[in-house]
Amino acid sequence: MQNQHLAAIQAAHWQTRAQFSAQSVPPGLRPWLFDAGSLTRRLVQASAGQFRVSVVDQRWGRATPEEARLLHIDPRQVCRLREVLLFGADTPWVFARSVLPESSLRGSSRFLRHLQSRPLGALLFQSPQTTREHVDYARLTGNDFPGCDLAETIWGRRSLFRFHHHPLLVGEYFLPVMAAQRFPTR
Repeated sequence: MQNQHLAAIQAAHWQTRAQFSAQSVPPGLRPWLFDAGSLTRRLVQASAGQFRVSVVDQRWGRATPEEARLLHIDPRQVCRLREVLLFGADTPWVFARSVLPESSLRGSSRFLRHLQSRPLGALLFQSPQTTREHVDYARLTGNDFPGCDLAETIWGRRSLFRFHHHPLLVGEYFLPVMAAQRFPTR
């Protein structure tokens, strides 16, 4: 699974919000995809507190060349790569991939090396030392993601954050079940 979804992420045609056509995104998914707040907080609310993080993979490795470019790091730099499924009411709703350069995991950010099943998003949005600098959007093929088939579409966004002035890249991929859900509007 790991190589399949990584290939889909690398092959995706990423666009800024101004370039991205929101018309093709299912209406129920638009508020999720374009929300500037904490996805974790929204998922906890939507699942009536039945939210959990399941770690798919967490290891030291290298960012893809595109991820390294976005992070403004040397592609040879070691990073903490973390892939998780975000569940609501025992259903996987979101696949997330985080790239945390080793140089960003020092000092007050050192604890991010050992997140285990804690949601990264919740920690980022709790800190006044976090800024979101940039967001890109893409439409991806479903068969490259857990529990999806070829006919399904995955909508993704990737955000470049600064946490204590250090770059972190977080990609969130909304699984098809999210488009089918009926969530209350805010």
